[in-house]
Amino acid sequence: MNQNLERVITLQQLDLSAHDAERRLAEAPEREKAFDQRLEAAGSQVADAKARLAENQNARRAVEKDVALQQGRLSKFRDQLMEVKTNREYQAMQHEIAVAQNEVKALEEKVLERMLEADELSAVLKRAEAELAAEQKRVEADRRAMSAEHAALEKDLARIADERAALVAAIDRHVLDIFELVARRRNGVAVAEARNGVCAICHVRLRPQVFNNIRLNADIIQCDSCQRIMYFVPAAAGGVGQAAS
Repeated sequence: MNQNLERVITLQQLDLSAHDAERRLAEAPEREKAFDQRLEAAGSQVADAKARLAENQNARRAVEKDVALQQGRLSKFRDQLMEVKTNREYQAMQHEIAVAQNEVKALEEKVLERMLEADELSAVLKRAEAELAAEQKRVEADRRAMSAEHAALEKDLARIADERAALVAAIDRHVLDIFELVARRRNGVAVAEARNGVCAICHVRLRPQVFNNIRLNADIIQCDSCQRIMYFVPAAAGGVGQAAS
């Protein structure tokens, strides 16, 4: 294979690797935002469970106050019952006592309902707190993994920069100018595989003689359509991974 062609293929691979690394590094703010959103969602579940439990407790205390109030009335009615002088007054007082007793019973049932509800809400809160703690650990692990990944990416970028500088120095200036010009115009992709008589990126069919010449990998040949530098991969070999643009 032509040395300059081989070098621009390698240069393209380095540039694509650098682009991927830079893209991944640039995603850091969004990934951090996603971590915060995960914690916020788990925290909201805890806050909601606490609020529901607090509401239950407030409602229970309010009912308990009503129970105490009705019990006070019931006690008062019972005291007054001892002082009545007529049968009519006695029956009226008995009615008031019965009403108060029924009210106390109904309120005590409400207290019991609130207590049972509180048990369920406490369990919900406990689960939400456990999930928050687990999510905090997961986020911490994900942040450590991201930090390690970023350190590796930074190291890769430094290595790629060194390799690229050495490679650029070895490429013919005219060929390098072609590569850089096309790369600027084609979203950083200046090299393309010729496959089955077609440019693998712009998908335009190559002239038969041009394709035959490309198959030799002996010269710098550009696609008539997208101007990318073309190369050919013999059967059973792999090409440079590139995305269409």
